[in-house]
Amino acid sequence: MNIRAIATALAATVVLPIGAAQAADLEVTHWWTSGGEAAAVSEFAKAFDASGNKWVDGAIAGGGSTARPIMISRITGGDPMAATQFNHGRQAQELVEAGLMRDLTAVAEKGNWKDVIKPASLLDSCTIDGKIYCVPVNIHSWQWLWLSNAAFEKAGVAVPTNWDEFVAAGPKLKEAGIQPLALGGQAWQANGLFDTLLLALGGKDLHEAVYVNKNGEAAAGPDVAKIFAAAAQARELSIGTNVQDWNQATNMVITAKAGGQVMGDWAQGEFQIAGMQAGKDYSCLPGLGVSDYITTGGDAFYFPVLDDEERSKAQDTLAEILVAPETQVAFNLKKGSLPIRGDVDLASVNDCMQKGLDIVSKGNALTSTDQLLSADTQKQKEDLMTEFFASTSMTPEAAQERFAEIISSAD
Repeated sequence: MNIRAIATALAATVVLPIGAAQAADLEVTHWWTSGGEAAAVSEFAKAFDASGNKWVDGAIAGGGSTARPIMISRITGGDPMAATQFNHGRQAQELVEAGLMRDLTAVAEKGNWKDVIKPASLLDSCTIDGKIYCVPVNIHSWQWLWLSNAAFEKAGVAVPTNWDEFVAAGPKLKEAGIQPLALGGQAWQANGLFDTLLLALGGKDLHEAVYVNKNGEAAAGPDVAKIFAAAAQARELSIGTNVQDWNQATNMVITAKAGGQVMGDWAQGEFQIAGMQAGKDYSCLPGLGVSDYITTGGDAFYFPVLDDEERSKAQDTLAEILVAPETQVAFNLKKGSLPIRGDVDLASVNDCMQKGLDIVSKGNALTSTDQLLSADTQKQKEDLMTEFFASTSMTPEAAQERFAEIISSAD
C-alpha cells in the first residue's frame, strides 16, 4: 500500500487553532457491533451529542480485520470519516506518516493527558516523532478464560481454576453434550488464543523473547514446542464450535452450550448485557488461572485531516470527551475494559474487572503484540493460526516451523 503517494494527491493539511467547538455532524467509524459493544459505544455518542454536536455512527460489522481495510481505503481515497477506531499500536502508522491524520498534541497538552493516562505506554503508542496522533479510550487484555458455571454443573465437574483443570474437564463436557471450548472462525480469534497460551503457559520471559526481541531461535525452541502442544489440545477441544463471530462463541458460554472461551475482557460486556453476574453465573480466569501477567492493549481513535474548520474544531471536542472522567467510566463499565485514566472512581466494577485492576496495579501488565509487531507480521501469524486451528492435518511441529520463520523476519 503506497499511502504516501496517495497522500500527496490529497488536499494539504489546514492547521487550525483549538477553540470553542462549533456544532457539527461527525461520522465515527468503528467495529463495535455486538450487544455489549453497542451499549458501550452509545455512551460516547450520548456524551458527544450533549455537546451540541452529532455523532453519526459508522459501525462496520465483522471485526477489525474486516473494518480496517475499509477505513484505510476511505482515508487514502479522499473520503475520510471524522474519526475512526484502530487498536493501540502500529495499525495507523503509515497513515500518520503520510500526513493523513490530525496531530492532537495541542488537545493532549490542554487535557494533561500525559499526567492522567495510565499506563504511559498507551499514550506512547499514539506518539510518533514526539507528536500525539490518537486518543486511547480503554485498556483491554486478551488473557482470559471465561467459564459457564451452569455447563460444568450439568457435566458434574467442578468449575476449573486453571487451564489444566479445564483441559481435563473436556471429556466430561463432551459426554454431557457440551462444547468444551468455543472458538469462532475469525482469524484474529485463533491468533489471540495462541498468544494467550504463549504468555500464560510459557511465561513473561518467553513472551518477551519471541515478541519483544523477535528471537527466531526461541520461537523454534522447546518452550514454544510446548505451547504448540497446548494449542493442539485447544484445537481438539474447539472442534465443533461452528460459529464465526467472537460474540457468537461468547453466547455459547452464556447459554451453557460451551464450557469456556479464551477471549479478551471485552467478553464481559456480553455477559453483562445478558444479565449475568460474575462469580455466580460465570467465572473468569485471568492468565488462564496460571499466570499473573496480562498484556495491555486496547482501542484508540484517530482523526483524519478534514478540509473543514467547523468539523475540525468538533474533532477536538470529541477527543476531549473521549478522555473525560465521566465518559471513561460510563463507557468502560459497559465495555468490560479498564479506563485509561488513573484518577476515576471504579467502586462499581465487578469481580472480573477487579481481577484485571489488581494485576495492573502490581505492574504485571505487558505490552500487547499489536504494539510489538507490524500489521504485516500479525497478518502472517493470523493466516498460520487460522490454518492450524481449522484442520488437524497440520502438525504442531509443522506449525512451529512456520511460526519460527515468521518471528525471524518480524518487524
